[in-house]
Amino acid sequence: MRCVLHLGVLGLCLAPAGVAQQPAAGAAPPAAVTIVRAGTLIDGSGAQPRHNQEILIRGQRIEAVYPAGSRAPPPGAAVLDLGEATVLPGLIDCHTHIFLQGEVPAAGGYDVQLLKYPASYRAARAVVAARRALEQGFTTIRDVETEGAGYGDVGIKEAIGDGFIPGPRMFVVTRAISSTGGYPLEGYAPEITVPKGAQLIDGPVEARKAAREQLDNGADWIKVYMTHRSWLDESGALVSQPTLTVEELRAIVDEAHGWRRRVACHAYNGLGLQRALDGGCDSIEHGLELTDAQIAQMIKQGTWYVPTLAVYYYDPDPEDTPSGKRDRKRVAVHEVSFRKAVRAGVKIAFGTDVGGFPWSDPIAQEFSLMVQFGMTPMQAIEAATSKAAELLGERAQLGVVSSGAYADLIAVPGDPLRDIGVLKDVRFVMKEGVVFRPWTAGAAR
Repeated sequence: MRCVLHLGVLGLCLAPAGVAQQPAAGAAPPAAVTIVRAGTLIDGSGAQPRHNQEILIRGQRIEAVYPAGSRAPPPGAAVLDLGEATVLPGLIDCHTHIFLQGEVPAAGGYDVQLLKYPASYRAARAVVAARRALEQGFTTIRDVETEGAGYGDVGIKEAIGDGFIPGPRMFVVTRAISSTGGYPLEGYAPEITVPKGAQLIDGPVEARKAAREQLDNGADWIKVYMTHRSWLDESGALVSQPTLTVEELRAIVDEAHGWRRRVACHAYNGLGLQRALDGGCDSIEHGLELTDAQIAQMIKQGTWYVPTLAVYYYDPDPEDTPSGKRDRKRVAVHEVSFRKAVRAGVKIAFGTDVGGFPWSDPIAQEFSLMVQFGMTPMQAIEAATSKAAELLGERAQLGVVSSGAYADLIAVPGDPLRDIGVLKDVRFVMKEGVVFRPWTAGAAR
């Protein structure tokens, strides 16, 4: 028996007469077998594209990849023919916030979420954000803190994993860690105790305890804020307030590494970023201004860079204000740092900070800036596939179309190596062998 699903039209599979439809008593049902036909395949490894390929999937995993027509389909296989589409691994965003929604200042901004929104309301919005990520072809995300929603990301991750709601595979951070004076909410009367968006600590003992609490409650990664406010000094240079000391960070890193977990450090520039490197962080998030010495240290230590370029182009303050000048300085130094990191060979993984901008906007807009600032289209794709998987400790499991990997696939019209912008037009999504979004040949939705 074989059924063919062509260009998103569902086929009807009928078993031949006499073939048993139920497994023997006590036996597990056989895994579904699917073949995806790709006009062009970019497999995530950096290898040159291959044309007219078939991807054999058994259950959740890819079993084989081979030229179309070179093998007979296994009995009972469903065939998804994607025509001339370009097939890639499911994309990976290593810096998201499903509990943020690009908060509008006029509607209360960041503060209203923690002060007025019930936890159930924030969780409902996070469910929509998770679905939005999967719709856009991001089958895996690293969600880097809940912004005052506690361990809500653990519940969303579990609900996705158990099949109750659609969404990407999630690696979660939970609460994140900063120091006193190092995270909102801020600006309220000192007599009032207001909630904070991160877990605040002071001293190595509190730092280690916070890491233990978060790891015990389901954190896959620990995130630490190594810088907070930023401004321009009298010479016009960007300055960022450092938060944790090296000793505090080392306690967190030591604890996380003991659990075989990793540590991501939010760090803009300056002393806080240097402390992040000296304290042994595994990834620098944002890294707006990297010195040559810091880039060399990152390469020596194997530190990853997750730059999140696009979010800094959103909603700058008026140009003639101190904060507006700061916003434009952030953008200017960020481009320079990214270009230097690419040329030097720093390990770079794709991340967007989506949630810092609305989930209704295209997550894949990040690719265009990565290419504009010095990456080749293939390098940008690798950053969101095999390189991102390596950062997450999932090499050969995620981010590649190869035997043994999870069957996470997307398809786009056109050639992303000629126009990286087509990655904003994902028209087919499969996660772990299950089609979430059937191929659509018409206009993007």
